[in-house]
Amino acid sequence: MTAPPLTRAESRLARVVIVLGVILVATGMRPALTSVGPVLDRIGLDTGMSGAGLGLLAAVPLLAFAAVSPLVHRVSVRWGIDVTLLAALILLTAGIVLRSVAGPVWLWGGTMIIGTAIAVLNVLLPAVVKRDFPGHVSRMTASYSAVMNGAAAVASGLSVPLADLLPAGWRTALIVWAAPALIAAIAWLLRLRLTRVRSEVDAVAAPPEAPRGRLMWRSALAWQVTLAMGLQSTIFYILATWLPSILTDRGLSPAAAGLHLLILQVAGMIASFTIGSTLSRWRDQRAVGVLLGVGMIIAALGLLLVPALALLWVIIAGMSSGTSIMLALSLIGLRTRSASQTTRLSGMAQSVGYLLAACGPVTAGWLHTTTGDWPAVLILVVGLAAGHGTAGYLAGRNRYTHPA
Repeated sequence: MTAPPLTRAESRLARVVIVLGVILVATGMRPALTSVGPVLDRIGLDTGMSGAGLGLLAAVPLLAFAAVSPLVHRVSVRWGIDVTLLAALILLTAGIVLRSVAGPVWLWGGTMIIGTAIAVLNVLLPAVVKRDFPGHVSRMTASYSAVMNGAAAVASGLSVPLADLLPAGWRTALIVWAAPALIAAIAWLLRLRLTRVRSEVDAVAAPPEAPRGRLMWRSALAWQVTLAMGLQSTIFYILATWLPSILTDRGLSPAAAGLHLLILQVAGMIASFTIGSTLSRWRDQRAVGVLLGVGMIIAALGLLLVPALALLWVIIAGMSSGTSIMLALSLIGLRTRSASQTTRLSGMAQSVGYLLAACGPVTAGWLHTTTGDWPAVLILVVGLAAGHGTAGYLAGRNRYTHPA
């Protein structure tokens, strides 16, 4: 079945909507997660949860990522990439609202819904970029990951001020971030209408790709990309969850600690866009992978040994962390030959990767509870960064998961 051709005017408008749609989806993907860290202590005081319990709450979306990601390819084949993505945006909006309803069932249930929705978006957005921008994967990935980091930064920076300003405190501060997801859903619905997308003609559903998809889990390169995704995600979610608490224990006010988290993510946004926009010109990405691991090691050791220079270490950590997610997402597209393979590798990398990442906030919370301080957590970050640099070097080689 073939979709009817677009007129010239529709084609130009559709191209604008396609780019804008990707950017708006990226805007809505992280605020629901990064807005939680700065108010985690308030959630604990309100609900009576321990540090380990709060770490588990922060890990619930990551567990959802791990559980849902392998299933996304099948759902997208049945419904089409774009319809599936629209459904996920609607689900994300609903989950953010439900999470702020009083009561533990809504807090945990809404958080699980949020994780499920973002898992779908995580897997499908690289496939959309591969399908719609096949010659500009790195540049488009850099653009949307920079926007994603920027939105995450704004959410983390405004979380405490909004909780202080708005009624119902942290609950209202978190519900605000349903707006970007809703706007993205409206934009994606417009995209569906203007581009006349049909699930039957999605590139991801092409039958010849299906048998080869089973080979993805046997590919050493796919596992290297997966490890790079998992380790950078583990580091990011440890920092997003616990950096405000680490800095508060070092004498900063909650508002100042939230501002440092904002700075971390703004630094990541700038660095990821700057490096990512030139990534396609590089022969391979091995040097970038190693550099990012080294940068995070320096930042973690700096916070551990010279905490007075926290702002400097936060900026370095942000540059490393923000560029790491851009690199991991780019590698998913660069190491595959089609949107179908991209969807499969994305599902694999984000399933196993986020299962690993889910252990990060919980382990960090347990280490803090056990030791009563943060050095063990920072040493953990150093070890993870060394592993990430190694995985980045291996995954950065200019190869494909499948032969031509």
